Amino acid sequence: MPTSTPTSPSYTLTPLYGGALACLRPSTFTDASELRQVPDNQEVYLDSHGYTSLVVEILERVEKGSDREALEWHLKDLTAGEDDGAGAVKVWAVGEGRLGQMGNTASAFTLLATAPPGAKHRSRAHEPEFVGIALLLVRLAEQKTDILVSVNVPHVAGEYEPGEVGLEERRLGRLLENGVQIREKVMESLEVRDWGLFVQE
Repeated sequence: MPTSTPTSPSYTLTPLYGGALACLRPSTFTDASELRQVPDNQEVYLDSHGYTSLVVEILERVEKGSDREALEWHLKDLTAGEDDGAGAVKVWAVGEGRLGQMGNTASAFTLLATAPPGAKHRSRAHEPEFVGIALLLVRLAEQKTDILVSVNVPHVAGEYEPGEVGLEERRLGRLLENGVQIREKVMESLEVRDWGLFVQE
């Protein structure tokens, strides 16, 4: 039976997309491409001691009325087919982020949501009761690119204490707190080392 992610995991600076990007990831997370095929626009890391995953995606910039609308559009795309009304996707927090390594070259926005279990989030042999999603959206206007970082935190029965989670009262519980911490570490460390990765205008 897997154990939960440690409260204060160590982190490893990890090259992404052949070294064009880099960010910190928990040292216990392994590269999913060693286990299965991963789309070229994604980098996926899986917690070897639990069910949490870290996904970095390079996407075409979404042109919406506001950055918040773009962020929610990405969430809707990420959770497509999982909002069945009875257990709808719920957004609990949206805010602006600060990129520690990229200065004014990009803007960042964060979102915290929960989703019912669905095909995209079934965890190995266990289907979660719900999935916490900590998103980071990095917007590169000149490159017409969105970098979407999602930390997906499935809550599987027996792997967490239901009483410790109360999002209405802002109680995230240990697993989702760890997920938010991972997102914060990515946000402070994400850097572009080769701008040639993107289409230049």
